[in-house]
Amino acid sequence: MGSIGDPDAPLPDIDWAAQGIETELGWALPVTYRAFSRLATGAVADVPGGPRGYQVLVAITTEEPTSQLALGHRLGIDKTQMTTVVDALESGGFAERRPDSRDRRVRQVHPTAAGRTLLDTARERLRGAEGVLLRHLEGDEQTQLRRLLARVALGAGEAEAAADGPPTAPPLPVAAPQRSRRSSRSATTTNSDAS
Repeated sequence: MGSIGDPDAPLPDIDWAAQGIETELGWALPVTYRAFSRLATGAVADVPGGPRGYQVLVAITTEEPTSQLALGHRLGIDKTQMTTVVDALESGGFAERRPDSRDRRVRQVHPTAAGRTLLDTARERLRGAEGVLLRHLEGDEQTQLRRLLARVALGAGEAEAAADGPPTAPPLPVAAPQRSRRSSRSATTTNSDAS
């Protein structure tokens, strides 16, 4: 058996009946998130704005055009940071602001062809990084985990709102899966998991 830091070492068995720390969701989620965050940040380092820039590219590529303010609200990015991210994407030629046809005072954020190409490249690198993190799961288990976590995330805002006391963190991004458009490519693969 390899050492603890050996990525090819088999995982130790968990004694679920012992109810140790490894069985606690509150232990597993931050440990997993910390590893994901480090891997993902490296995978999207070429995107202006890093992980936030990547999220903006995903949203403007898969959702109907919206204002920068609404986009920031949707993604849980405050307006100052959102301006910085969109400015960086725009100066790199990956996004552009255009007037809204219904209200010319509002500027919508749109992807450029270069932005779509950058997104494809970053997404491929991110999937590779995720593969490292999920390497101990079979393909169908990885898909199941993604789908289960997405369902949990969709209900997280309601759960947080029901909690006692004031929020301890900034508001969660707005869960609105109905905003995402299916491309012609993904419409044919509705049972596969592309995220």
